[in-house]
Amino acid sequence: MGQTNPSRCRYLPFAVFMAFIGLDEIIRLFSKYGFITVGETTLYYLYPLKVLVVACLLYRYRKEYQELKLKDLANFSTTFTVCISGLLVFFLWIHMDWTLGVAENPRGFNPTLLPCGWVRVVMTMFRVSGAVLVVPVMEELFWRSFLSRYIIDSDFKKVPLGSFSWASFLLTAVLFGFEHNYILAGMMAGIFYSLILYRTKSLAQCVLAHAVTNLALALYVLSSGKWQFW
Repeated sequence: MGQTNPSRCRYLPFAVFMAFIGLDEIIRLFSKYGFITVGETTLYYLYPLKVLVVACLLYRYRKEYQELKLKDLANFSTTFTVCISGLLVFFLWIHMDWTLGVAENPRGFNPTLLPCGWVRVVMTMFRVSGAVLVVPVMEELFWRSFLSRYIIDSDFKKVPLGSFSWASFLLTAVLFGFEHNYILAGMMAGIFYSLILYRTKSLAQCVLAHAVTNLALALYVLSSGKWQFW
């Protein structure tokens, strides 16, 4: 069996995730112009498929992610500080709830539009578990492990994890922002997670901070009904 491409196993889960988002937008565009008819919640059902496909890819390549070391979380003082940083990102995120230019406010995922009962429960569980367990791993492997090092050297595995360059720092922060509906909030989060990487040299700590942010945001959305954050 051929050797696994170290770049592919880090960018492919992210690329697949973004492809699902692109498919969602294309379907919505076709619906807007009357080419097809799509129900208000029909596209919600793409999310479980998206999460499962990405999770399967991460599992498939799990042995390639040597930089993702859970033992890094054993340092209690660092882990505690990182968790507080994740909560701070959440706090700033919900207070940076504006879009740029003429962009529309995000539609978000509103589970109350789904049928009552097990459908709503399962879909909400997929949304929360995807945001907390899958997305942080997938995104941090792409942004902090792969791209931030690739910008420094195309042979990115030669670059020690947490290496700094202004080009890498600024470009990943800007691109991370444009991945999200709230671009400035996304840039802010990207800066925080990169600073955590530079300070701890640990991808696991970046994943933890990201997961804490997303968990806090999920709990906030479910309790407040501000679905635009989803």
